[in-house]
Amino acid sequence: MELSKNDKIELTIDALTSEGSGVGRYNGLAVFVRGTVPQDRIIAHIIKKSKNYAVGIIDKIVAPSPERTESDCPYSKKCGGCSFRHMTYEEELKYKKSRLQDALERIGHIDVSVDEIIGADDLTHYRNKVQYPVNISDGEMYAGFYAYKSHRIIPCDDCKLQPPEFEQGLKAFSEWIKSEKITSYDERTGRGLLRHIYFRKGFATGEIMACAVIHADNIPNSKLLVSLLREKVDGLVSVAVNINKEKTNVILGRKTNIIWGSENIKDKLLGKTFLISPDSFYQVNHNQCEKLYKKAGELAALTGDEVLLDLYCGVGTIGLTMAQSVKQLVGIEIIPQAVENAKENAKMNGITNAQFICADAPKGAEILKKQGIKPDVIILDPPRKGCDKSLLDTIKELSPKKIVYVSCDSATLARDLSILKEKGYETKKVIAVDMFPRTPHVECVALVFKKF
Repeated sequence: MELSKNDKIELTIDALTSEGSGVGRYNGLAVFVRGTVPQDRIIAHIIKKSKNYAVGIIDKIVAPSPERTESDCPYSKKCGGCSFRHMTYEEELKYKKSRLQDALERIGHIDVSVDEIIGADDLTHYRNKVQYPVNISDGEMYAGFYAYKSHRIIPCDDCKLQPPEFEQGLKAFSEWIKSEKITSYDERTGRGLLRHIYFRKGFATGEIMACAVIHADNIPNSKLLVSLLREKVDGLVSVAVNINKEKTNVILGRKTNIIWGSENIKDKLLGKTFLISPDSFYQVNHNQCEKLYKKAGELAALTGDEVLLDLYCGVGTIGLTMAQSVKQLVGIEIIPQAVENAKENAKMNGITNAQFICADAPKGAEILKKQGIKPDVIILDPPRKGCDKSLLDTIKELSPKKIVYVSCDSATLARDLSILKEKGYETKKVIAVDMFPRTPHVECVALVFKKF
């Protein structure tokens, strides 16, 4: 039978996509159904049909998978954030480990087994950062997250991934919006003031930063906003305004003004204290980050005689947690404020064998070559898109004995490990760390050796 839109079919879910949607087959055709679990038997209502695949939604669960569980979040079916709130955590970890293994084999052609996946102790309220898109209608603020594959906001003031202080912060913003008749930015017209509401929290210190991202140079009645935030948000130490007047979907603009309190918040990782500015990179899950960095340190197996190069170093977190175990640490980062934070972090922790260079990773590596600095070990922690080919070329020229590659994307990790293999490097070990429970993302760390 030829499948058509609006058909209802019985389907058994066999697998999951990289975004967490279930996949079943109907007469050989792949059918994708969000919110399903392998071994679910369902009636699927087809909402899209193309030549090579179809998309359905759950009409009825005929026989639930033994790994299906009741979601603890009323927003999860609509919101595009959590893909696995309806699945046991054991099944989620099993899927994430197998997805990483599949990427290594299929994309990277890397013959190494994923040793383990390190699960999280806390599955709720673990994120230390959130950026809420905002829509204001008739004076009412709707802040939340985008629906799956859309820019339609699903209002959510009690997200299971965010700490409760962020919810209190939203209430403060809501009162300020009503009082000052604030408008929200419209992507289509380029008009309106408030684009996003942004919070960061240091989990070890309790310090919180609140930030309004605006399409203007300043905000009306900033004193009222500060007063409301101070009244409602325990641990608040900083209120910032980020200016983004570009017609773009990039969240943060280039300029941030502190309108009250500190320029940064502090947090602690593995006994070190770190300053975090509004736009600097910092892992979103404190407890899992400590597990990840411990594992990266174990894989690096430093003896105290090495020159360690930390590429994409952010505020210096990974490198500074290893600084006591090396002769010299060099960090490279493109965001100027993050580099300043990294320098302050080294000073604050009494670390004197570190230097930090403000440049993109390929250019920074070239600067090292000109300075005659030859790293023994390189820490790579690139953005989701992975490493530029020019950087991997430069790494080959730097010729480190060992690379510890930290990645938040299995596919780009596998691709880059394959390129490094062509350049004479062999992947010895890969470990997954579940940095993002209940979402489809997973962090991983690979140990790569130079072949002699």
